[in-house]
Amino acid sequence: MDFTLDFAAGCIGGAAGVLVGHPFDTVKVRLQVQSVDRPLYRGTYHCFQSIVRQESMTGLYKGIGSPMMGLTFINAIVFGVQGNAMRRLGHDTPLNQFLAGASAGALQSVICCPMELAKTRMQLQGLGERKSKQKLYKNSLDCLVRIYRKEGFCGINRGMVTTLVRETPGFGIYFLTYDVLTRHLGCEPDDPYMILKLLFAGGMSGIASWISTYPVDVIKSRLQADGVGGHNKYNGIADCMRQSMKREGWRVFTRGLTSTLLRAFPVNATTFATVTLFLMYMRNDEGGITDCEPLPAHSSLTASPQQAQPSSL
Repeated sequence: MDFTLDFAAGCIGGAAGVLVGHPFDTVKVRLQVQSVDRPLYRGTYHCFQSIVRQESMTGLYKGIGSPMMGLTFINAIVFGVQGNAMRRLGHDTPLNQFLAGASAGALQSVICCPMELAKTRMQLQGLGERKSKQKLYKNSLDCLVRIYRKEGFCGINRGMVTTLVRETPGFGIYFLTYDVLTRHLGCEPDDPYMILKLLFAGGMSGIASWISTYPVDVIKSRLQADGVGGHNKYNGIADCMRQSMKREGWRVFTRGLTSTLLRAFPVNATTFATVTLFLMYMRNDEGGITDCEPLPAHSSLTASPQQAQPSSL
């Protein structure tokens, strides 16, 4: 029953996070992959403004189908696996929180990688056009089907290694930070500021996770966007890093970081608070625990609620 609740809470929290954060993610991807020789955008605000002016508000939600389907399921996996791992580890310690989160991050990478590939390709489609004249992809599923037909299994898993390198430690830090903050803040069910504390802890967990793994995400985005113009620039991870450093310097690894952090706080605040409150409500109805602080190892997020990254984070 606990695993089912964790799974359901992850679904609901993931969907809420996607709706809040997708516009910021579109801006992040555009900034990460733009050419340094002919940059379209001067910064985060200019990118946001340009997308709205040239492509309307719907431009900010390009590619939302893939994360809405994928991240909802991914968050369900993350919170379900993390909760189950904590129950198996048996002791609610910071190290176990990190290990449980890392295991959840590694497992969900299998789904996260193809989903983010489709999202990235959809976000770059019709760049700067209010209404795309020629759409290569009809939707996220069509995008993956076309990539598979052209490049095979390896094509739809482009960026898998970088996704694993990003998600495994990223989710470990994600759950560890939330655990530490909720313990320190002491959010109790009868605390009038409980929801604000949950939002703060969730938001800061997302920021900590992204800062720790962001350079890997830049490389992942570049590899997954490679080939959009009809030709490939990179031969692999090392070649992508070498070319990026040579042309743009170390600052390339912070490109799009502002929009990512602006997105990370509201998305993860929404996700964690939604998951925690859902679990508290359901377990209260069952006569279970009601404390929102990370407690026993039998609960994933009243013991420690993605995301999500995704999300992922």
